[in-house]
Amino acid sequence: MKALTRREFVKLLGASGALTTVGLAGCQTAPVPGPSTAVPAPSRAAPRVVVIGGGFGGATCAKYLRLYDPTLSVTLVEQNAKYLTCPGSNWVFGGMRTLDDLTQTYSALRDKHGVNVVTDRVVSVDAGMRTVNLASGKTVAYDRLVMSPGIDFRWGDIEGYDEAATQAMPHAWKAGPQTALLLKQLQAMPDGGTFIMSAPPMPFRCPPGPPERASMIAHYFKTQKPKSKILILDSKDNFSKQALFTQAWDQLYPNMIEWIPATGGGKVVRVDARSLTVHTASGSSHKGNVVNIIPAQRAPQLAVDTGLTNASGWCPVNQLTFESTQVPNIHVIGDASIAGALPKSGHTANNIAKMTAAAIVSLFRGVPPPTPSHVNTCYSLVAPNYGISIAGVYRLGEDGQLQGVKGAGGLSPTDASLQQRSQEAGYAQGWHKSIVADSFG
Repeated sequence: MKALTRREFVKLLGASGALTTVGLAGCQTAPVPGPSTAVPAPSRAAPRVVVIGGGFGGATCAKYLRLYDPTLSVTLVEQNAKYLTCPGSNWVFGGMRTLDDLTQTYSALRDKHGVNVVTDRVVSVDAGMRTVNLASGKTVAYDRLVMSPGIDFRWGDIEGYDEAATQAMPHAWKAGPQTALLLKQLQAMPDGGTFIMSAPPMPFRCPPGPPERASMIAHYFKTQKPKSKILILDSKDNFSKQALFTQAWDQLYPNMIEWIPATGGGKVVRVDARSLTVHTASGSSHKGNVVNIIPAQRAPQLAVDTGLTNASGWCPVNQLTFESTQVPNIHVIGDASIAGALPKSGHTANNIAKMTAAAIVSLFRGVPPPTPSHVNTCYSLVAPNYGISIAGVYRLGEDGQLQGVKGAGGLSPTDASLQQRSQEAGYAQGWHKSIVADSFG
């Protein structure tokens, strides 16, 4: 397979860009350009790109690096052989998905796209030597490194809530064992019990989204434990799609869900994991049968140790190329990066990954990187047949920051019919299928 010409590269980039709008166009899976058979291994002289992290950002970037330039040597390092998608994980609580339904593998990246997939844990990065050191003792060299490490938690921001406490009060903000634990607790909860959720301050990974999770659990309660209650204690005074959610809660789950904002006494500052009690900044306390604490978030420790984070706990980047502004030759994508107005969503990670892949190919070729334009679509299910959404378009401003385009995107209408809500629920599931196929297929 020959390397792409500049014209072919731009054409392919345009085709991949169309994929980012599948959520706005009926959620049909767009055709993915690229090889239909196994690709040959790159030569030893090929530029080497190592991608750390196999979520929506890392998997997509590894795939599109090879699509944009099949001569590149691309290695994806991910400590888990399988990946569970955070988008869609709330649906597990509503009985709409199982964890197996959310599980992805990296076989297509390896067999179809020629990505060298390494299942190992990254111990450290030597930015000076341009090497990645693995737990197995192996070292992988790179010319450019892409880090898509996801998120970690600010343990200690809530007194009494540490990793040990997650076994009693799960966060379930990383799909997998914590999701299974929270589901098991909900199933064991008596009818008439109270589920408490502590929602985090901004910025945080979403999806999963706190109000969607409350909605899916409310659907489960309505059908299985109708006397139960949901209490949302929020560290904020508002949340995304708030009017649409509260309207739906009044219609579908009357008197079941109570939301308390920060100024109303909703900010949780201390927990007692043994008694399942939470204490707020206002001095009030609440005891639940099941307690879901979603802590404040930051970039993972690997990013900190590599020198990629600033005082915010996140990674500042050049938002044209997503190259770190603190460590050269390292690009940080997905949730860990500071990406202007872009939210920390799976859709955004997929967008950023494609544009970063295009930028890296351009940098290797000595041509200007393409100016990025991003789309984000966030669907939420309030019930299996009731969906709502928000969409936005983002472009690079003169100040180098990604900004929302005024007049583009928007919210689901508040006066939509039940038929429209049902259609949006279908779009949500179609979006998930499409973005998974684009990122991992």
